[in-house]
Amino acid sequence: MSEFLTDDYANAQDASDPLRHFRSEFHLPQHEGRDQAYFVGNSLGLQPKGARAHVEEVLDKWANEAVEGHFTGSAQWMPYHELVREPLAKVVGAQPHELVAMNSLTANLHLMMVSFYQPTSERSAILIEAGSFPSDRYAVESQLKFRGLSPESTLIEVAPDEADGTISMQAIERAITEHGPRIALVLWPGVQYRTGQAFDLKEVARLAHAAGAMVGFDLAHAAGNLPLQLHDSGADFAVWCHYKYMNSGPGAVAGCFVHERHANTTRPRFAGWWGNDASVRFKMGPEFNPTPGAEGWQLSNPPILGLAPLRASLDQFGRATMPALRAKSERLTGYLETLIHENLSDVLQIVTPSEPSRRGCQLSIRVVGGHGLSGRSPGRSLFEHLATQGVLGDWREPDVIRISPTPLYNTHADVLRLARSVQDWRNGR
Repeated sequence: MSEFLTDDYANAQDASDPLRHFRSEFHLPQHEGRDQAYFVGNSLGLQPKGARAHVEEVLDKWANEAVEGHFTGSAQWMPYHELVREPLAKVVGAQPHELVAMNSLTANLHLMMVSFYQPTSERSAILIEAGSFPSDRYAVESQLKFRGLSPESTLIEVAPDEADGTISMQAIERAITEHGPRIALVLWPGVQYRTGQAFDLKEVARLAHAAGAMVGFDLAHAAGNLPLQLHDSGADFAVWCHYKYMNSGPGAVAGCFVHERHANTTRPRFAGWWGNDASVRFKMGPEFNPTPGAEGWQLSNPPILGLAPLRASLDQFGRATMPALRAKSERLTGYLETLIHENLSDVLQIVTPSEPSRRGCQLSIRVVGGHGLSGRSPGRSLFEHLATQGVLGDWREPDVIRISPTPLYNTHADVLRLARSVQDWRNGR
């Protein structure tokens, strides 16, 4: 038996983990009297135990002070969104005035495209990856149609050119070079949701800008996962959610970045009262004077109950630090990769790139061989078997199981439990 398949090895790795104490700060779903091996932080992160206190603080203030809660105490509601600004900037590598927590991811994407997608007769195309997350594609296509443009002629999709359905930087460069004169916007993911492939955002931005295009990033699977440097990347804008690796609850308030060079832009935008400069907001005048920076894209007052769990999450990220989380992430995914290559290569194929720089927490896997039960695909059969063993990943059509060992709460023991459950399935137990 490989040493990697032993409890002694996994337990020793976990005992030496400097972040091991964070696991106890989360509510872990249970399965038959024990903690579930939860690998779905790329879909919905677990609940930090500290989130409840922040939510109850808001509820108590509402109960006891009502409208006065906007103006009293250290967590007053009027500037509540500012409480997450600086710690969030550290997580995504931005200047505090370059970001704001607001709305949902796709709503923010639409707001950004209103400002940063300005088609002309010569330059009207949007470039995305083929197989992008459906919401991104829906948003892009609807923006094109709203402006009277045909997606058939103005939507450029970069097809995978690598064996496992991933996209090389060379393919991105070829597409931008070929279509550059007519590209108005490059919209690219930080991490591709199905394959788990991570991209060099600074290089994507450089290529897009060299071609004369704007560039925006969807960081749904990258925020809280990779040590982003949004300001230094040069991106014009970025959007993301906080309910995945940022552990802020289902439908959590999303994030939005606008580079500081656009802080006082005259580009068109959809305006709302909360984006108006705070110094004149309550004068209730008819003229819109946007707050400099990303906050100028706000529409309505922030949802305080929605922002409260994000404070608990950001406290954890501040104490853990992104470099330490990234180092543990590489250890966990490396361990899973080793177990698959050494013991499970006859049944599992890893889709995600093997280079650590080209992936985050997620490894996407496919089942190879005819191990499925009658009427079900092998991949679906394995996915369902894992769930019966208290090992939860998630399924993405047509044939991918996504496994995301999240460094704040997953362990080497969790990864070993996954590998053993796959072995049991393979052996027909």
